[in-house]
Amino acid sequence: MNTYTARPVAPEVLRELRTADDAGRPATAVTDREGGAPLRCCLRRSAPGERIALVAYAPLRRWASRTGADPGAYDEQGPVFVHADDCAGPDAPEDGRYPFANAHRTVRRYSARGRILGGALVETVDDEVLGNAFDDPAVALVHVRAVEYGCFLYEVRRPREAP
Repeated sequence: MNTYTARPVAPEVLRELRTADDAGRPATAVTDREGGAPLRCCLRRSAPGERIALVAYAPLRRWASRTGADPGAYDEQGPVFVHADDCAGPDAPEDGRYPFANAHRTVRRYSARGRILGGALVETVDDEVLGNAFDDPAVALVHVRAVEYGCFLYEVRRPREAP
């Protein structure tokens, strides 16, 4: 069992993104012929034939709006794949691994003000990596990102923090 929770894009946010994404564009559904897209709604890869959408998402901006933080220039939006229709969300990992952990990742740390406190390039995401990220008491939030494109994969908060 993992100490930390990989958080998918929240269902209420998904409903908004499926109407208009964080860049103000309408979502366009496509049938994923090949599969393999990293879905941020359920934290798994798409299967061939699933309906998905690529939308602009601003995770730090949305977190900041709930917490009162002001990320300033660190506010960014980027592309994420989601199911085009409602999905059940993530299943508990059977193997105890974090989602999308099978490649190099960037673990980016943020303060409660929404400022980047640093990051690390890691070979895989595990409890040790996330524990190291939260060793600094100033770290309020961690983003796990893909190295090859820099895309947001999921966020992690301290275990004691409520949703």
